[in-house]
Amino acid sequence: MFPKVGLHTDLDVGGRNIKYVLAGEGAGTIFAINELTGDIHAMKRLDREEKAEYTLTAQVVNADTDEPLEPPSGFIIKVQDINDNPPQFIEGPYRASVPEMSAVGTPVTQVTATDADDSGYGNSAKLVYSILEGQPYFSVDPNSATIKIALHEMDREMREEYLVVIQAKDMGGHMGGLSGTTTVTVTLTDINDNPPKFSKSLYEFVIPEDLPLGKMGGKVKANDRDIGENAKSTYNIIEGDGLGLFEIATDGQSQEGILRLRKPLDYETRHAYTLKVEASNVRPAPNGDMPYKDTATVKIVVVDTDEPPVFSKPMYRLEVNENAPINTVIGSVTARDPDSSASSVRYFIDRHTDLERQFNINVDDGKITLAKPLDRETDMWHNITVTATEVKNHSQISRAIVAIRVMDINDNAPEFATEYEAFLCENGKPGQVIQTLSAVDKDDPIQGHYFDYRLVPEMLNNPNFTIKNNQDNSISVLAKHDTFRRQKQEMYFLPIIVTDNGHPPMSSTNTLTIRVCGCSKDGEVQSCNVEAYVLPIGLSMGALIAILACITLLLVIVVLFVTLRRHKNEPLIIKDDEDVRENIIRYDDEGGGEEDTEAFDIATLQNPDGINGYLPRKDIKPDLQFMPRAGQHSGPNGVDVDEFINVRLHEADNDPTAPPYDSIQIYGYEGKGSIAGSLSSLETASSDSDQNYDYLREWGPRFRRLGELYSVGESDRET
Repeated sequence: MFPKVGLHTDLDVGGRNIKYVLAGEGAGTIFAINELTGDIHAMKRLDREEKAEYTLTAQVVNADTDEPLEPPSGFIIKVQDINDNPPQFIEGPYRASVPEMSAVGTPVTQVTATDADDSGYGNSAKLVYSILEGQPYFSVDPNSATIKIALHEMDREMREEYLVVIQAKDMGGHMGGLSGTTTVTVTLTDINDNPPKFSKSLYEFVIPEDLPLGKMGGKVKANDRDIGENAKSTYNIIEGDGLGLFEIATDGQSQEGILRLRKPLDYETRHAYTLKVEASNVRPAPNGDMPYKDTATVKIVVVDTDEPPVFSKPMYRLEVNENAPINTVIGSVTARDPDSSASSVRYFIDRHTDLERQFNINVDDGKITLAKPLDRETDMWHNITVTATEVKNHSQISRAIVAIRVMDINDNAPEFATEYEAFLCENGKPGQVIQTLSAVDKDDPIQGHYFDYRLVPEMLNNPNFTIKNNQDNSISVLAKHDTFRRQKQEMYFLPIIVTDNGHPPMSSTNTLTIRVCGCSKDGEVQSCNVEAYVLPIGLSMGALIAILACITLLLVIVVLFVTLRRHKNEPLIIKDDEDVRENIIRYDDEGGGEEDTEAFDIATLQNPDGINGYLPRKDIKPDLQFMPRAGQHSGPNGVDVDEFINVRLHEADNDPTAPPYDSIQIYGYEGKGSIAGSLSSLETASSDSDQNYDYLREWGPRFRRLGELYSVGESDRET
């Protein structure tokens, strides 16, 4: 049943026919008015949560004419709330966390529910919270909806996650109120409340004595029920008889303790070791005490292995003089087999480190001797590698470096630092310094170098030059007079003896070349007799390039001239088909081979006088006998073939007794009684203009080309 509201006018209608009219929010759709009585009815169910009030106007009008009888009256219809909406948790479901072992009453989280009913009217929106699931671990404040710890010492390692159901009920929680629920998932976070614990109290490892340094010898692990950073531990060796031999490190991934070797093990020295290992948490305990710890015992057994020989020193340093004779003992190396078997050791030099084989070693006692002479100035140090091998097991090899220093002896004479060449001015003054000289020595004495300079004995009293010691291992060469002239002597040679301070002293004679030159007033060299010292000073780069270009051009001209001379000596052969002469006919047709020779009798071309008999060859043998030639003997270094052939050719050309002899043969006889007659025009009395060569075409294909050539010649003359 929908509610209604009545409206009545105070107007005196006076018997007129009136009606009520409604306008405003919801008029005609939500609200309707009775036109006669003015009662307003709700046409549908109202919801305060959708719209709490409506503003309307009512007016009395003439029912016949709709003329307003009074001004419209406005009024508001308010929708009264009822408890028709349950509480709702808009943000649910919830997730929260709290550290394990938290005290009772520790807040976990707070939830919030809302009610769409009017909180200002009655208790429809007054909410009360309660916990439906999650007891006895948690509790909830009925007014603030704060969830709190309700149980002492809640341990994450026992249970990590809890599901709590919270209810919100309106009407203040009384009977008939509406309610809503939500879930809260509470997770206990970890704290460091558990110590690390070794899985066993005694660990035993077997390690070979040749285990490399830094390699793993065993693993230990302490388990921690905590997680994350609270479960991390570090390992340390706190006691034992192998504190300096072993170390333990923590593997960050597996949280294991890795036992490693710090120093080499020796089975012959000790067979077993006992260590006490401690594992402690990285983070301190919750109460601020020392971190949790646990200890375990580690027992290590060393296993004997076949070890390589051990040198007494990893590196040897020896010295030898550079003049030491061959087979001199430089020093020795020593190695032993550390195993209980104590195998004998043999020594060798790694020849990859002694490619020139300058040293030898005794395979039994390790004495190193000199195999070749040494020169300190070539190599001051020699680094070789010596190997020691067990006799019983050749695979066990050790190596040691031997550094051999070559000690210096005074075996090199000093000499000038460079090839000095001095220039002396003609107008120089007596006592003028011509050149400052210094010397070098390849030797390296401990006390340093000191050189003594002096002129050779025959030059001590020379009238031209003298030397002065500069007290710094150098000397100055001085001129004694000022009368040097190039015309008199252009070059002087001054031999100087340089001696070192070694034992025994070494000396050498070095010659200084002094050139006399013309100089300016300032003492600058301008010209010397030797042009080689003048040209580089006066010529520029452009001038040098020009000179080189001229020389190149001259060479090209000479080459062209020689080439032209060679071409002039070669005969010129003209092969031109149009160069046809009357006494020279050129045939390009090939012969017919054997068929051609059988087509006619060649005897008709021979001399008629020799038809009946073969005309013999008339070889004329000279009566003069040539004297035998003297044989030529080759030199001790072999035979000159070219000269030999030329000599033999010359002898054959000038020897009249050598065959073949001069012969007389008859060639070119044209024959007698030829139908065509002679082809030559030399014996013809007529001129070219009187002759007719048309008959050549009738002789057959062999003379066709000849007829064409003569016919062309005649036609050319006619034109």
